Amino acid sequence: MGEAAIGTSLFIIVCGFIGIGFAIRQFRKVASVKLSTTGILRPLLGEVEDASRSSSMERLITIYEAIRKGADSFLFAEYKICAIFLVCFGAIVFVLTSFVEVDEKVERHWDRGALTAISFAAGGVTSIVSGYIGMKVAVFSNARTTVSAMLPDPWKESFNTAFRAGSVMGFSLCGLALLVLYLLCNMFSYHFKFGAKSEGDTSGIEDTITLFECVAGFGLGGSSIALFGRVGGGIYTKAADVGADLAGKVVSGIPEDDPRNPATIADNVGDNVGDVAGMGSDLFGSFAEASCAALVVAASSGTLVSNGGWQGMMFPLAISAIGILVCLGCSFLATDLFPVKKEKDVESVLKVQLASTTVLITAVVYPLALWWLPDTFEVNSLRGEDVKFTPFRAWICVCSGLWAGCAIGFITEYFTSHSYTPTREVAQSCETGAATNIIYGLALGFKSAIAPVGLLAAVVYISFYLGDMYGVALAALGMLSNLATCLSIDVYGPVCDNAGGIAEMAELPEHVRDKTDALDAAGNTTAAIGKGFAIGSACLVGLALFGAFVTRAKLSVDQVSILSPMIFAAMLVGAMIPYWFTAMTMKSVGQAANEMVKEVARQFETIPGLLEGTPGHDPPDHAKCIKISTDASLREMILPGVLVMATPIICGTFFGTDALAGLLAGAISSAIQLAISSSNTGGAWDNAKKYVEKGCVKVNGEVQRKGSELHKAAVVGDTVGDPLKDTSGPALNIVMKLMAILSLVFADFFYSVNKGKGLLHLPR
Repeated sequence: MGEAAIGTSLFIIVCGFIGIGFAIRQFRKVASVKLSTTGILRPLLGEVEDASRSSSMERLITIYEAIRKGADSFLFAEYKICAIFLVCFGAIVFVLTSFVEVDEKVERHWDRGALTAISFAAGGVTSIVSGYIGMKVAVFSNARTTVSAMLPDPWKESFNTAFRAGSVMGFSLCGLALLVLYLLCNMFSYHFKFGAKSEGDTSGIEDTITLFECVAGFGLGGSSIALFGRVGGGIYTKAADVGADLAGKVVSGIPEDDPRNPATIADNVGDNVGDVAGMGSDLFGSFAEASCAALVVAASSGTLVSNGGWQGMMFPLAISAIGILVCLGCSFLATDLFPVKKEKDVESVLKVQLASTTVLITAVVYPLALWWLPDTFEVNSLRGEDVKFTPFRAWICVCSGLWAGCAIGFITEYFTSHSYTPTREVAQSCETGAATNIIYGLALGFKSAIAPVGLLAAVVYISFYLGDMYGVALAALGMLSNLATCLSIDVYGPVCDNAGGIAEMAELPEHVRDKTDALDAAGNTTAAIGKGFAIGSACLVGLALFGAFVTRAKLSVDQVSILSPMIFAAMLVGAMIPYWFTAMTMKSVGQAANEMVKEVARQFETIPGLLEGTPGHDPPDHAKCIKISTDASLREMILPGVLVMATPIICGTFFGTDALAGLLAGAISSAIQLAISSSNTGGAWDNAKKYVEKGCVKVNGEVQRKGSELHKAAVVGDTVGDPLKDTSGPALNIVMKLMAILSLVFADFFYSVNKGKGLLHLPR
């Protein structure tokens, strides 16, 4: 190994361990907040009598334990299914990826199948570990955020606790993913010969391509588990949320997170298993797939392999490594240098995190490209002629994705935050009932897709023009380069949401709930930014994987022409898949929510004094509601997963690689628009309801508050939007990526079936 390769390894490994080390440091900071009924908390609830104070804290700890146990039981059940899936589908990966066509003959290369299956298992396990870490830390931190809101400096302490909790997941995930992926690349390089050993040595180039094709299994494993995490967690959280809202606010007229509502614990558990574990697995999958796509495309460039060597090949991982360092430095802006001192600071501090990391990464990527990449090299082009690529072009591609991601996030905020006109219009439309609220919300969602899709189209054009599919892959990695910060902000929201729920259920003083509500409101805004960022990156990742698949399937430009009847027919089918998937997940939430409403109604009827809040009544049966959500999510996540994973395999096997290319093109172009509109519609309805609850909507000069007819209409919109923004919309990210990575991993197998014409060998 040369000096450059040693330096490459040191840089990537050190950055990975720095990320994990910083996550441990942040966890220790969170753990320093103690849950206790005595000591530091005694003077902080001074207006409450000793007995009442002790009772409130005991309730807080009891609620915290119930949420922890509920989340643990769900993830244990879900990950048990995921482990079985990894073993079974890993065997399929092993067998199918061993079939390779060499010199007009189909041969079995069991070493390729074995290494691809190993990387698939590694990706799946890393995704499980990432989601588990995030969920455990979020649950560990929620009650501590509530307690921090009672400390002498409540704004700073409570914000820092929640933000550091998010940092634990953000930095541990990025560090762990980087280390495992780099370890696989190094391990596999001992089996396959990397690079050309002499002038005209093509065997080394072919071995390099095969090496990174096997590594691509890492992205497949991560994305497969992400699908189950997103769909299963999304169904869980929205079944509980919708059920709790309907049974509580709509039917019984009690406040959100009221301790009398049996579904509130399940609702709070759902925030962790869906919004934290699911989101973590989703974005881990994006990182893994974008990196794998860039490595596979780069491996086909003989000049990059020969002139850039191992260091040039690892440039995609270097982008993620430098991103960890930048995000680490910027995190101190939020917690130490410019901490939150009042309510208005919360949202601005979170936005500064996104802006500062974007600016700094822009500055450091160019010298990184000059250091890691050769002065010029050629990238294989889908258009025929090779494209000359330079470090400057690489910087432009990365920055186009980076800044587009930031812009898409803030566009999403404009359409979903009640600080701006679109959501305020939705709130005002509730004056004439739920129907007009639904109409306005749907219109807002469709309209909100225009600018993000335009930006993504511009990024695709620029990056593809400059560097073909390698440029697109770098743009995707650019959008993910500040992933540690984006995940920190994403996890911050559910932690604050849980903290507010715990404060209300524990019946803590009003000023505590005021703090947690303000933190949660800012979290809703930044969560919308995070969703926009995740959707945009998924589109670019899917396109990069599509390009890698077309390259490996040996498809020419003519073969993927839209004028081909096979391509056009497959594209129409592909565009339908996201709608089929959305229908399945939406119906699953509806069915589970229906069960939840009936169970809550049964408990209100059969437990004397529960609904009325009569002193001494028996406690609600939270475990029953948790079981309903758990059983529904585990049962209902299977069919959507089968749809997404079976479709490309069936299409490639029976209809051929060109039909599969059309299928992917249709699915990506359809899913991106549906994902944006679904997420933003739901987000706008949610914040429109909150705008009404703040007393900001007037009808004939009279302020409309909770309990009014206008508020009831807003609650209906919020309830309808919940599965759109937290189940179907985010899960469509994985539809785009998973179908594409499956196609890439099995590309050689598909080509081995009648030279890519499929078993049916239909006329073209």
